[in-house]
Amino acid sequence: MRGCRNSIIHPFTERVVPWLAPSLKESTMTLQKYLLRGAAGTLRFHRLVSFIPPRPGLLESPRALFNTSHLKEERRAYKEETTTTQPLPLKHRIPHGTWDTHMHVVEPQRFPVSTNAVYRPPKHTVDEAMTFESTLGIGNIVLVQPSIYGTDNSCLLEALRNVGPSRGRGVVVIDPTNIDTKTLEEWHALGVRGVRVNLKSVGRVLNEEELTETLLQHAQVVRPFGWTIQVYVSLDMVPMLENVVPQLGVKLCIDHFGGPDLSTIAHDTTSFDPYTLPGFSSLISLLRAGETYVKISAPYRLSKDEEFRDLEAMAREFLEVAPNRVIYATDWPHTRFSGVNIGPFTEICLRICANEPGLAERVFRHNAEEMLDGI
Repeated sequence: MRGCRNSIIHPFTERVVPWLAPSLKESTMTLQKYLLRGAAGTLRFHRLVSFIPPRPGLLESPRALFNTSHLKEERRAYKEETTTTQPLPLKHRIPHGTWDTHMHVVEPQRFPVSTNAVYRPPKHTVDEAMTFESTLGIGNIVLVQPSIYGTDNSCLLEALRNVGPSRGRGVVVIDPTNIDTKTLEEWHALGVRGVRVNLKSVGRVLNEEELTETLLQHAQVVRPFGWTIQVYVSLDMVPMLENVVPQLGVKLCIDHFGGPDLSTIAHDTTSFDPYTLPGFSSLISLLRAGETYVKISAPYRLSKDEEFRDLEAMAREFLEVAPNRVIYATDWPHTRFSGVNIGPFTEICLRICANEPGLAERVFRHNAEEMLDGI
């Protein structure tokens, strides 16, 4: 403000008005008045908060002011109440690139079965096979010649052509004394990678000399192609294989857990010892030796236990001694059986592989790829 010593210019009217300075007494009274008002307000505030109980622990520890653990516990409880954990469907848990290493196609109307077939199944086409495999999340298959077709592999070979070499392989049945190299070369190009010697399905029993001769004949034929010999025998015949396998010069695969007879096993106990089965020790010895594989497959053909505890005990022993030579298969379409659900068995196979990283990938994929070279 502009003005002389005893006057001021009003800021709005710009008129000169006299300026009267407050006396010291008036200034002191005004200051006392504001101080009394402040004190009264502070007294009212303390009276108000004295009626609010403090939160437990607040006064005892200054950290309580910043403790949010109770909020975390409440959020966790809410999450547990409002969400439930559902397992992923089996098809999303099975290892990527899995091979079903043992399944069949049969079309009796188009490809008549052998005159001495021990059973006559209904039609099961390759399209039906791939639909089934898709329910498990499997895209790769190994077609195995069923006993009803003998050495006529026409149905299998047509299915193999339809599937294609990127997703399919085949195991055929031959007469080793009546097969030519040109045919074998054609089959190899289609994806055939093995021959099958099937004794158990037809109830055929050989002595050790006969079995040795049969296997050596097959080995001589398929050795140039690097194929595998696949055998289906009863477990009590496996000891006969111990002497001949080192002479074959090819890989050997034993079907369906080695074909054990579990009919007398008590299923109300978990103390089953697979080494009590005739031939089991020989199977373990073959697996240890390094040229023999075993398929964990077709449990419903072997066990009367709904939980397959006997077969699980066998599978665990296989994996203990030879994790690189155990392979999974479904045995679709479960010939001579009806209403089979292979899902629970597949779950068991996944479970027994779960504790070792990479084991499921070996059993469901890599072991098969190594056994059937070129997959």
